[in-house]
Amino acid sequence: MLSVVVFLPLAVAVGLVAMPRVSDRVVRSIWIAATAADLALVVALWIGFAPGPSGFAYEVNQRWIPTVSAGYHIGLDGLSLPLVALTAVLFLACALYSLRQTHRMRAFAALFLFLQTVCLGVFVSLDLILFFVFFDLSIVGMYFVIALWGHRGAARAALMFFLYTFLGSLALLLGFIGLYVASDPHTFDIVALTAQNPLAGGGIFSVLVLLAILVGLAVKTPTVPFHTWLPPAHTEAPAAGSAILAGVLLKLGTYGFVRIAMPILPGTWRDYSPAIVAIGVAGVLYGAFVALGQNDLKRMVAYTSVNHMGYILLAFGAAGLVATSDAQAHDLAVTGAVTQMVSHGLITGALFLLTGVLYERGRTYDMDAYGGLAARTPWFARVTAVAAFASLGLPGFSGFIAEFQIFTGALGPVPVATALAVVGILVTAALFLRALQRVFLGPARATGKGDMADLAGAEAAAIVPLLALAVLIGVFPRFLLDVIEPAARVVGTLVSR
Repeated sequence: MLSVVVFLPLAVAVGLVAMPRVSDRVVRSIWIAATAADLALVVALWIGFAPGPSGFAYEVNQRWIPTVSAGYHIGLDGLSLPLVALTAVLFLACALYSLRQTHRMRAFAALFLFLQTVCLGVFVSLDLILFFVFFDLSIVGMYFVIALWGHRGAARAALMFFLYTFLGSLALLLGFIGLYVASDPHTFDIVALTAQNPLAGGGIFSVLVLLAILVGLAVKTPTVPFHTWLPPAHTEAPAAGSAILAGVLLKLGTYGFVRIAMPILPGTWRDYSPAIVAIGVAGVLYGAFVALGQNDLKRMVAYTSVNHMGYILLAFGAAGLVATSDAQAHDLAVTGAVTQMVSHGLITGALFLLTGVLYERGRTYDMDAYGGLAARTPWFARVTAVAAFASLGLPGFSGFIAEFQIFTGALGPVPVATALAVVGILVTAALFLRALQRVFLGPARATGKGDMADLAGAEAAAIVPLLALAVLIGVFPRFLLDVIEPAARVVGTLVSR
């Protein structure tokens, strides 16, 4: 059934491309039906989720490339199931949001369905080659989304995105080959490599392998200083593309840290945890302060993603520092980081769709072009305010649950770094309040005096459920934490070896 969840969107995409010319209305209906069916299957997987002795549920392990011991090995645990669910939810939201899409509708829908399969494939992969194939194909899919449906500077932004992330994936491949060479017997199987701990002796080779994997994942995350592709990619991408880029594709990098780097290279990860913490805090502060200086609303939201990804790096670094001394702090930090991935995907996905609504009306992201929109578009203003408050981590939203756990887990091992990271929350609060004030309050500006329509039904149907889920996790987080916490404890046991 897990393979059906992964490949159903791709099968529908192939069908869309192969079928004779059909109306955009039929294409939209098929796209929404496919993503809704995939989400229903994911809900069924969640209800029946019961990991076996290996720690994974719905495991499939078939021979694929036996000469290098690479297989079609997939499965779900508490780290991957929430991200698979997030992926299904966000792609359905983007299908609903794109109901008014008219430019090359069939190719647009097919490309998003293709992207859905490759993103799901990364989260369920238990083989490094399989992981890499899906990881690389996500770059190709997003390149075409930006290049073909983006704004005026889309070609340059898409090229920059492709080159940066492709170079990162090459570094990642070198790291994977290093793990293969070090293993005995040689294998690319993630479960087997985790059990082997092939570079337990440390040494320069272990450091080089970890460095290659870190660089590859850091580019995708993105982590300072490998983040420079992110602002132009977000600014030029269509709204649905930005929502998937921030909500799902950035998680491919952070997920790689906890799925591959931490459990397969535990000793080297512990040794270099202080550097991971420093990079995380740098991302938190840099992302927050640069976002504060933006006039472009979409660019501002993009830089807050750099800020939020920094919290996840801080948590993983702190977890490495206490892996052998404080299991509770470790588990809190890792649980908080995975919760943050889900929370950021929901909230930032909603924020990017909302920036798309603003651009549809005013044809610009420049905040100075707007003003007083709350009087003319009250529902748009209310939903944007909820998304902004959710993003700055107020109690009652998923971000609060995630950041509270990250800071509680990190405060003991790295108190100064944690205190610096808290500054990032204050700056984020300031920049979102400032943005709300400039766009929605005060006197109306020229752009705001046009035919600024309120939130449409399709837009609300796409965005409101994302924020409702953020509230649900913020008020009743147990259903999510019950899935993540056991897997976080397993990571703790593996990293403490």
